Amino acid sequence: MDDLIAERRSYVAGTWVDGDAPLAVENPADESHVADVSVTPLAEIERAVVEARRCFDAGTWADTPPVERARVLHAFVDHIVAQRGAFVATMVAEAGQPVSFAERAQFGAGVALARGTIDLYLSMQHEDHNPLPLDDLVRAGATLSIRRHEPVGVVSAITPYNGAIIMAFQKLIPALMAGNSVILRPSPLTPISSLLFGSAAEAAGLPAGALSVVVEAGAAGAELLTGHPLVDMVSFTGSTVVGRRILAQAAPTVKRVALELGGKSAQIYLPDALGRVAAGAAMVVGATAGQACVAATRMLVPQDRKDEVVEAVSRAYAAITVGPPSDPAARMGPLINAAARERCERFVATAEEHGGKVAFGGGRPAGLERGYYFEPTVLDLRDNTNPAAREEIFGPVISIIGYRDIDDAVSIANDSDYGLSGQVFGADVATATAIARRLRTGAVNVNVGGMFSAYAPSGGYKQSGLGRERGPDGIRSFQEVKHLAISDLR
Repeated sequence: MDDLIAERRSYVAGTWVDGDAPLAVENPADESHVADVSVTPLAEIERAVVEARRCFDAGTWADTPPVERARVLHAFVDHIVAQRGAFVATMVAEAGQPVSFAERAQFGAGVALARGTIDLYLSMQHEDHNPLPLDDLVRAGATLSIRRHEPVGVVSAITPYNGAIIMAFQKLIPALMAGNSVILRPSPLTPISSLLFGSAAEAAGLPAGALSVVVEAGAAGAELLTGHPLVDMVSFTGSTVVGRRILAQAAPTVKRVALELGGKSAQIYLPDALGRVAAGAAMVVGATAGQACVAATRMLVPQDRKDEVVEAVSRAYAAITVGPPSDPAARMGPLINAAARERCERFVATAEEHGGKVAFGGGRPAGLERGYYFEPTVLDLRDNTNPAAREEIFGPVISIIGYRDIDDAVSIANDSDYGLSGQVFGADVATATAIARRLRTGAVNVNVGGMFSAYAPSGGYKQSGLGRERGPDGIRSFQEVKHLAISDLR
């Protein structure tokens, strides 16, 4: 494993610290041992929080001019770019994702997101202005009114295993550009690659306490990061179940909480767009094996043509080669662990118990004795009440549901506890866009598979989360708003 990132320790307030217990990281593609990582002792997590508070209150980073913060963070990204080979190899080993996905969708997109966010932040610096008209100023007895955007303070950033690097960039760069102090906590399933952010902070000259990277694998450490009175904000990406728990832990100190949680997104196909169903279905499983909160796992198609869609999607899934990243022919890798695979198996069985049919897949692929693989699976469901259509499976399982007309399609799409993403496909762009506007979800892609940009916000309605990441709204989520009303006493 010489090609992996060498550092196995936590980075706390400018120093590398040894842990008091090893955390074994497993390769889900073959169940081999990747490496042991030192778990951050509770005392060191406490120190990370205290030093982050000290750094922020002293203004060491928060009072640094934005242009200088941008220079340091570009150097931060430069260090990561220089470690590209080890970075990608580590991501592949930890998550079992194909090399092309790690290079393009995590590393490449992450670097572009970071650079774009820095530029976007600088372009927003002129937005603080006099928000009151002259008449209001006169009535208030003020001569000047200023709106300021200031950093929130100490931020706990908690990232998931399926997008450990892209999500870290998505949280760290806007939070740091805004002047916050940040403690990064990656998933214990994929912690190694995130440790490179610590060495990047050291190389770029971030002041001690501005960024710490900790590895925690227990409830006590997690609750320190989400409930500590010195933490001002928790930014979390992960399951809705854990998101609810974080809300409860943050409530006693009324922290700001930003949550990107689960999804059960729908892709709606109008009758003139059914030629796109195979490509749309392939995107669901793709390189992440369906382990993406934005995955459009409910495919809604005209009821009278549902059978032909089920057949087309089944053919498309049969053509997908499942295998390890070392297999250049593999288009889909493993799930993250045995529990994730068992969840898929359980939902497929439950779907059948409730009247659904397995049109393709539904089990473990032949010839892959080691690794946590599950077949790309097509479920033919009678309606949206099936548990497979209601709950997030987080695996390579797509449900196909028929609709009577457009109103019925919109009703089915919105009949969900979630609202993170969605897609509409139709030859008439105006009609497809009108449908997209009716969907109760944080993002809708019309005739495209997805949009990822530093300038485009993402986030959920309903139980898919709170707040937004990326774009101007994502930057503002890491800032407080202050109004100054000023009068001359002379």
